[in-house]
Amino acid sequence: MDTDVIKIGTLAKLSGLTVETLRFYEQKDLLRPATRSAAGYRLYKQDDVELVQFILRAKNLGFTLHEIKDLLSINLNKDDHTCSDVKSFTEEKIEQVQERIVELQIILTALRRLHDACCGGDEKATHCSILSALESQALDQTDKR
Repeated sequence: MDTDVIKIGTLAKLSGLTVETLRFYEQKDLLRPATRSAAGYRLYKQDDVELVQFILRAKNLGFTLHEIKDLLSINLNKDDHTCSDVKSFTEEKIEQVQERIVELQIILTALRRLHDACCGGDEKATHCSILSALESQALDQTDKR
């Protein structure tokens, strides 16, 4: 076997992922085995370790797998793209993160109100103010549908 190729299990160990995750990345066209062995094993190149690390870094920054696929495409064809093309990805992601922060602040405020309204005592949950508030909000949502 060529020493420049590694099996999926080795790639999993080197990248800290599971074999199942790597197969999932294959299904999403983020990763492709260089070839298969005579026995049908997926064989990858050493460069695929760096490719998986690229995917993980982008994922940790909040990019979706679809966005990562686009970034990988740009990365593979750098001469066909500009820094502006890549920067637009981060601009869009910053906007999405800022919107999500606003949503999370609203959720946090509502959760704190629920938490602060609850006595937190040893009483039965029959009269729990948190459950009562959630029940009434659920009824409000049903009325709006």
